[in-house]
Amino acid sequence: MSRYFIGIDVSTTASKALVIDRDGTVVASQSNPHDLSTPRPLWSEQDPENWWEATSKSLRTVMQQVNPDDIAAIGLTGQMHGLTPLDASGKPIRPAILWNDQRSGQQVAEMTEKVGYKRMVQIMGSRLLPGFTAPKMVWMRQNEPENYKQIAHVLIPKDYIRYRLSGAFIADVTEASGFGTMDLGKRTYSDELLAAWDLPRSWFPELCESPDVCTTVSAEAAAETGLRAGTPIVGGAGDQPAAAVGMGVVHEGMLSLAIGTSGVAHAPTYSYTPEPDGRLHLFCGAVPGSWLYLGVMLSAAGSLRWLHDELCTGMSYDEINQRASSVPPGSLGLVFAPYLTGERNPHPDPYARGAFVGLTLRHGLSHFIRSTMEGIAFGMRDQVELLRDLGVSPAEAVVTGGATNSPVWLQLTTDIMGVPLYTINTNEGSAFGAAILAAVGAGAYPDVPTACKAMVRKVDTVHPTAAFADYERLYPIFRSLYPSLKETFARQFAFES
Repeated sequence: MSRYFIGIDVSTTASKALVIDRDGTVVASQSNPHDLSTPRPLWSEQDPENWWEATSKSLRTVMQQVNPDDIAAIGLTGQMHGLTPLDASGKPIRPAILWNDQRSGQQVAEMTEKVGYKRMVQIMGSRLLPGFTAPKMVWMRQNEPENYKQIAHVLIPKDYIRYRLSGAFIADVTEASGFGTMDLGKRTYSDELLAAWDLPRSWFPELCESPDVCTTVSAEAAAETGLRAGTPIVGGAGDQPAAAVGMGVVHEGMLSLAIGTSGVAHAPTYSYTPEPDGRLHLFCGAVPGSWLYLGVMLSAAGSLRWLHDELCTGMSYDEINQRASSVPPGSLGLVFAPYLTGERNPHPDPYARGAFVGLTLRHGLSHFIRSTMEGIAFGMRDQVELLRDLGVSPAEAVVTGGATNSPVWLQLTTDIMGVPLYTINTNEGSAFGAAILAAVGAGAYPDVPTACKAMVRKVDTVHPTAAFADYERLYPIFRSLYPSLKETFARQFAFES
């Protein structure tokens, strides 16, 4: 059989094409950036054509390094939830409304009241949020009726790329879990929710499981990308379910912490059991018959990047790490609330904002740096505590993303979690998971867990130190920040516009 597998990741910041072999070795990789538009407070948009330009450019680059006939299959992943409305000719009607767009808060409240909160959680696995797709569609109906009337198809960013590669309107079940129109226990669309939202079923893509071949590369796309026409394309998965695969987190009892721009805790389950209050997402998993608990904080490594760009201009990340190392655990009581772009779990609040609390004359820039790292780790622990409430009590967890590049950040995260954290042989995340799904779809492995066992390997483990006791005293203070500041955040929003 052909030797290589491609994972395409259409993230918020860039489109990546990753080529791996059967052992999980990266053969080629290329990414090209996207532009982001924030025309109004709470809005976040992108031009779908920009995704295709970046994706096709990345593919052309990697295909110069491998023979197109050696590509056995392609897997897709990317940012979830982004509403990409197309007209009858398949052209975008307006810029895509992204996962981190918060404009549809009013629509979420109206839709939740119509169905009932408990019933909604039972059907779709979690509460409805402004980031999900359906509320944005209702927002369009109420605010852009002329655009709404043109809709013939609704896709998500990665599935728009599938459409451009193949001409097919298809989504995998993990991606569709964030539409807000699925019956997750049955892994199909919910007639009840579609009727309640008054959204036509015909607009939504057909569904498939993540490792299943669902379409092939068209001749037109082959000419634009360098791929071979007819190359199989599997369902793939949304960025977080794909990241779980890329980290090998496919069995019950496993836990992963992905500390990227946002921060996500993943825990698989093989029974459909939503968190009773909807405080965690429960999405279909990339392994058929599985589901995936997700706890999401919106500004994880993004918070540290903000600090670097705005307060540490010209300072290298090595120097930032050195500064953080010079400060004792707890940053002399300076605590950072990492809600720079609102929050999702456990505080679904678009008006939540960042804050440094406990500032004194003793604190300097080094304390701000370490406090930011600690606040991110505390925010990730919030997700872990929600999972523990559901009985997820792992003896260790895999960690990927920004913290793995910083020994001090990784150690303090381990100390705050109170469990050993281990790294793996790849930091390619979602793209790697998509490529693994392609390998399964191509028949290189019989199923996803077998592929993960062969391709994902543990590298290093970091254990908690005595600082765990210090952080146990500080964590309740961190948890008190949001409830104490919630009303202040809401009043402050009036001054942002």
